[in-house]
Amino acid sequence: MTITAHTPGVTRPSPDSMRRISLAAGILYLLTFVSIPTLFLYEPLRQGADFVLGAGGDTGVQWAALSEVVVALAGIGTAVVLYPVARRQSETAALGFVSARVLEGALIIVGVVSVLSIVTLRQDVAGTAGADPASLVTAGHTLLAVYDRTFLLSQSLAPVLNALCLGYVMYRSGLVPRILPTLGLIGAPLLLASDLAIFFGVYDRAAPVAALAALPIAAWELSLGVYLTLKGFKPAAVAALTSTDRDPVRSPARVRTPGQ
Repeated sequence: MTITAHTPGVTRPSPDSMRRISLAAGILYLLTFVSIPTLFLYEPLRQGADFVLGAGGDTGVQWAALSEVVVALAGIGTAVVLYPVARRQSETAALGFVSARVLEGALIIVGVVSVLSIVTLRQDVAGTAGADPASLVTAGHTLLAVYDRTFLLSQSLAPVLNALCLGYVMYRSGLVPRILPTLGLIGAPLLLASDLAIFFGVYDRAAPVAALAALPIAAWELSLGVYLTLKGFKPAAVAALTSTDRDPVRSPARVRTPGQ
């Protein structure tokens, strides 16, 4: 006896749902650029004793820390939102993208904690009876070093992994113009080489050559955010991507009973 079994069909996203995904991803990508002013707002931290022991406001530093929290959450959001689309091209690359984004966000938060700890030293410890100024300055320098290293691993090294994983998906699928992921795929090895140079002390992360090495990745992420927000995924690529899903309803499984 032969029994024909039908399994539930694969649910394919509608054009409207794909547009919502692209719009959400684009906006989240653009939100990851809100921390650009931290390059200037964190400058007082590098004054050492003048910041930890000095007077004046630190509101700018606190706003910069808050913007980095936004960046961490927005970065994770891009991976979560794009995962259902990316996995249709490559589940390995999609999982890699999510993992890299989560790791990046976690390290950003570690850096923010270091910055806020410096602010706490300044507000609650400096100037109190028995506080040792030299120890406070040393602690401040230590926490700033922690921030610099976590920045290198999070907002400089992690984008290399992000570009390789998502750039591969976007290039192969053609969901966006291929020139955009090409920027990311070219920029990834350049940024990785620069990160290694910074790690081994060849030059500082604030050096002009470090900024130049980061430009292609920055251009890739910014252009992707703008394109997804204004245009969305290319309709032809969406149709080709979803059409690769197997529909079990069209291919019923034949189950043989014992003794047949």
